[in-house]
Amino acid sequence: MQRFKALLPQQTRSSLRTLCSHRRAFSAQPNYAKHHDDDSQEQILVEGRAKSRAAILNRPSSLNSLNASMVARLKRLYDSWEENSDIGFVLMKGSGRAFCSGADVVRLYHSLNEGNTDEAEQFFKTLYSFVYLQGTYLKPHVAILDGITMGCGSGISLPGMFRVVTDKTVFSHPEAQIGFHPDAGASYVLSRLPGYLGEYLALTGDKLNGVEMIACRLATHYSLNARLSLLEERLGKLITDEPSVVESSLAQYGDLVYPDRSSVLHRIDTIDRCFSHETVEEIIEALEKEAAESNDEWYSTTLRRIREASPLSLKVTLQSIREGRFETLDKCLVREYRMSLRGISEHVSSDFFEGVRARMVDRDFAPKWDPPRLKDISEDMVEYYFSPLSEVQSELVLPTALREPYM
Repeated sequence: MQRFKALLPQQTRSSLRTLCSHRRAFSAQPNYAKHHDDDSQEQILVEGRAKSRAAILNRPSSLNSLNASMVARLKRLYDSWEENSDIGFVLMKGSGRAFCSGADVVRLYHSLNEGNTDEAEQFFKTLYSFVYLQGTYLKPHVAILDGITMGCGSGISLPGMFRVVTDKTVFSHPEAQIGFHPDAGASYVLSRLPGYLGEYLALTGDKLNGVEMIACRLATHYSLNARLSLLEERLGKLITDEPSVVESSLAQYGDLVYPDRSSVLHRIDTIDRCFSHETVEEIIEALEKEAAESNDEWYSTTLRRIREASPLSLKVTLQSIREGRFETLDKCLVREYRMSLRGISEHVSSDFFEGVRARMVDRDFAPKWDPPRLKDISEDMVEYYFSPLSEVQSELVLPTALREPYM
């Protein structure tokens, strides 16, 4: 318990609140019907303010999931705003009940099935370049993560300077459950969480609420959803490019919070014991051993989540988090780009296609993973995801000589 308290912001107990975490099943996805995308200018709205600009993700019916045109527009806007001396800082938020549910993998799934691999490659390249832009942005950036924040939704926001969460925030990385891997800088962010919490979140796809994100430093500020309008009104009036001024305004409308007793953060010692092992098999064995000695349902729930995921994705994801712990943001993004292209290639496995089909297209929730068991996965199969790309596919090139991340 003393170790956990060290993770929390300094605050008095009289000001602490107990908030219910917003737990949603992974299957709570938008109803993806085949449709034509609106123009990117309607999907990414822009608000001009006194000394700032706001980018608003505006696909609420799809939980603001990102497509190629949205990411491209975000990058163009952020590049131009950074060069504009009249703009002091930038803000990003989402419309509706989500900040961003990640990439529009259903669109990606259909596009790949139609043979449009070039479009997928360009999507990942633009997305990861934008994540790097966020992590090296020269101006203060405020991301308001109000609502569902999944997958690469965290990648386009967490590398920025200020991350505001609310009582409606739901954060998760469920990629292994759809036969993929946490990407868009996730191996950098998750690997730097306390202890082995990152491995736990990546392998299980479990969720954190806004209070928990504050406690483990994923977020910088907490505000009740009901106060966001006041916070945004305050920010909109600022005439500044000073991070300290933006920070003090965010703090003015912030709330002091503490994770409730049911929070997984109170299990940090257990997570460290079980998820610090070298392999997925050893992690499962450790969980099974502790489950046999306890009546705690948390163990059986955790084991079920892991067993529902793609076995190959579990192994690839664990290695990605472990490598990310010793890499810079740009190195993580370059490696994740390789992994993503390999993941959609079907050269080793078609688990991405099967996972998206089972969970988000046909919704039978019965994916047939290939290979179906951990013991069927060779080291060569895993290493294929991390090896350099062939001459046919170019590596991701980031402007590291011009932009150094402050993270």
